[in-house]
Amino acid sequence: MVKERNEIWEWAKAFLIAIVIAFVVRSFLMTPIEVKGASMEPTLHSQERMFVTKIGEPKRFDIVVFHATEDKDYIKRVIGLPGDRVEYKDDVLYINGKPYEEPYLNKSKNLITNGLLTGSFTLDETPVGSDVVPEGHVFVLGDNRRNSKDSRHIGAVPIESIVGKTKVVFYPLKEMKIIGE
Repeated sequence: MVKERNEIWEWAKAFLIAIVIAFVVRSFLMTPIEVKGASMEPTLHSQERMFVTKIGEPKRFDIVVFHATEDKDYIKRVIGLPGDRVEYKDDVLYINGKPYEEPYLNKSKNLITNGLLTGSFTLDETPVGSDVVPEGHVFVLGDNRRNSKDSRHIGAVPIESIVGKTKVVFYPLKEMKIIGE
């Protein structure tokens, strides 16, 4: 009888420890998310599932998940960091006056037959309303530039509203991949 009680207690302890570990991992290290919508195509597709890691500050070209509203999260690519001057001119990204290549857009650019993938703009022509990304904020864009509600529409994103970075698609299994820049 005592042996059975000890075995039950050991199983209960193992179960509780597993629950605590799962809670800590999900709360502080990583959490699964589902891509909703077409704003990140062709890089990410609607209904793909990814892991979001909650460690580290976002870097340029990272794909991040952030709280856009109280009940809605967005997934976008970080383009501008605090203090950056961001501009698009003739479908070329300029950061602090220097042109940057965006190889993740090549597939989309090759499909465009009428006009530019990314329309020309400067930061002060967006809701950011200044010529630089404000301190404590990032400027984000969706990879599907013609169909993305991003910083061109909602303004700079506060860093504290960022849930985390994402690179790993784990579902559907046949689409499992690690996203590069």
